[in-house]
Amino acid sequence: MTPDEQASAALAAAVDAAVPERLRDEWARHVAREQVLVGRQGIFTPRLRPFGYEFSFRNPGAPHTSSPSWSALQHERATAHVLRATFGRSDLEQAAHGRWLFVRMPRSYLVGELPIPARPDRLVIEIADNVDVDPTVIAGVRRLRERGYRIAIPGFISRPDQRLLLPHADFVKIDVRDLDVEGLPVVELARSYGALLIAEFVEQRWMLSHSRDLGFDLFQGNLLERATVLDRSATRLARQPG
Repeated sequence: MTPDEQASAALAAAVDAAVPERLRDEWARHVAREQVLVGRQGIFTPRLRPFGYEFSFRNPGAPHTSSPSWSALQHERATAHVLRATFGRSDLEQAAHGRWLFVRMPRSYLVGELPIPARPDRLVIEIADNVDVDPTVIAGVRRLRERGYRIAIPGFISRPDQRLLLPHADFVKIDVRDLDVEGLPVVELARSYGALLIAEFVEQRWMLSHSRDLGFDLFQGNLLERATVLDRSATRLARQPG
C-alpha cells in the first residue's frame, strides 16, 4: 500500500470511529430492511463447466442494469452495491460456489480512491468501458495486480486505450457478435500477452462453435446461461475485520 493509500485508509478509519453507536445501529436496521438484488451470469470452460460468475447491478425499481448516460457517481454507487451484495454478505459461497467473481469497476476503484474487498483470491476486476486510461489508471492497475487481483478487459475491439491495458490483463473479453467484422487479427492481438480469452454474448450455437474454433478459453452468454437475479436481502452482513 502506498503512503497515499495508507493516509486514505487511516482517514476512513478515523471517520468510521467517529460515528456514534446510535447512528451505526440505525444504519444496520436500514440495511436489514433494504432490498439487495444483484445479477449473476456464468462463465464456462470449453467443456461447459462453470469457471466463474459475472455479477452486475440490479435496481429493485428498474429492470435495466446500467446506462451509458450514468454519471461517475452513479457508476460508483452501482459498483458499491454489487460489492456489498457479494463480498459484504456472510454467505458468499451460496452465491459464488467457490468460483471467480467478475465485477466491473469504474476509475475510482482502480486508482485507490474507493476500497476494494481484500479478496484477490476470488475477485476479478473488470475495467469499465468508460474509464479514461491514463498513467494514473495504469499505475493503479499495476498495484492491484501486485496485490494479487486478476484484471479483465471487457468488450475488446483493439481501441488504443484497450491496447495500453493488454500487458496488465489476465482476461480479455470479446463480443462474439463482432467477430465477423473484427476477425482473427483482434483475437490474436487480445491473446498476445498471455491473457485468457472470454467469448461474451454467446447467443447461438454457431457463435459457440466459431469461438471455439478461434481458440477462446472461456464462454459467456444466454445460450449457456441467462443472467439471473439474486435477492441477497435476507443474508447477514459480513463481519468487518477489527
